[in-house]
Amino acid sequence: MFVKLKVVAESLAMLAKCSVTVVLVMSAWEWGLYIFSAAHLVYTGVLVLCYAVYFLHFLPSKEAIESNFPLRNIRDLMPHKAHGEPLVDWTVARLTWSFFKQSFLKQILTEGERYVMTFLNVLSFGDQGVYDIVNNLGSMVARFIFLPIEESFYIFFAKVLERGRDVKSQKQEDVGVAADVLQCLLKLVLVIGLIIAVFGYAYSELALDIYGGSLLSSGAGPSLLRYYSCYVLLLAVNGVTECFVFAAMSQEEVDKYNLVMLALSASFLFLSYMLTWWAGGVGFILANCLNMALRITHSVLYIRRYFLSSQWKTLRGLLPSLPLCLVLGVSAAVTVVSEIAFCCDGGWLLRFVHVGVGAACLFFVLGTVVLTETQLVVFVRTQLLPQYRKKRL
Repeated sequence: MFVKLKVVAESLAMLAKCSVTVVLVMSAWEWGLYIFSAAHLVYTGVLVLCYAVYFLHFLPSKEAIESNFPLRNIRDLMPHKAHGEPLVDWTVARLTWSFFKQSFLKQILTEGERYVMTFLNVLSFGDQGVYDIVNNLGSMVARFIFLPIEESFYIFFAKVLERGRDVKSQKQEDVGVAADVLQCLLKLVLVIGLIIAVFGYAYSELALDIYGGSLLSSGAGPSLLRYYSCYVLLLAVNGVTECFVFAAMSQEEVDKYNLVMLALSASFLFLSYMLTWWAGGVGFILANCLNMALRITHSVLYIRRYFLSSQWKTLRGLLPSLPLCLVLGVSAAVTVVSEIAFCCDGGWLLRFVHVGVGAACLFFVLGTVVLTETQLVVFVRTQLLPQYRKKRL
């Protein structure tokens, strides 16, 4: 309900965190990790302060009263026993417990490799540092491109579809809109993910060399980033499929999915441990890829079952057009040859040539998308761009 508040509060908190980090690193570097601990405390403090100030101003306001906002003063935010109600609302308690289990399991799936690194000592501290840098660089794409898409369209699907009801018992017009949007959205992230995978393979070494010099580009860093580029493709598809699934699932189905998450968490930790002994840091990325493929499979099966009794076949037509696949294949080959010929020990002039080759290939890829994926272009112009304009406003 307060999207603008969330954006402003998190932006201010992140700005404060980064500012404190920079100042302390420059002036008191000998504090080491205490600097980052202090920065996290500043982040949470500013975040809580922003919310507290806003609600202190909003709750007594005329706007809150006219909109029948359920809270009247700041005390209502604190734990208390409602008049005439039992001490524990067991319906809400069960829902809270369900969310807690799901959050705990997703934490293992999201950060499980860090626990394996820390407690089982499968990588040296130096290799862990390189892996963290590659992981942070690779995940920037997911945070800045795919996460806003997932958040916006989760809200869209939750509003259009009635949770827990099958297709036949809902308005067919709304189901048709949801099916069309889901199909276009899946193809969009698939195309973006393929572009990232194709160009990420040939430009991983250059990106790490620019970011951290030969210390990162001469070791295992480029291989890690190449594998991570492929992982981003799976990450993108999983994000969209799960945002639809979670918007359509009933409470009972969410509880059942927690059991699936438990099995996925256990398999992920086991795969992380085994593959890391076999392939080092790459093993963590491979384990993530396998885990993400399993999650996609589960979501795809749910989507197929959800639309099975309807006229919409959402999962058909997801593959990019043949000309686009050919252009992507040629671009992959050309950029790999360019990397071998020009990158990254021949000086900045040859690096610029390598970048120019990639830019030309990307231009042809985007041109092919515009010419052959007209429905996708219309979807981006009419649905996606207005969503981003609303968020900026």
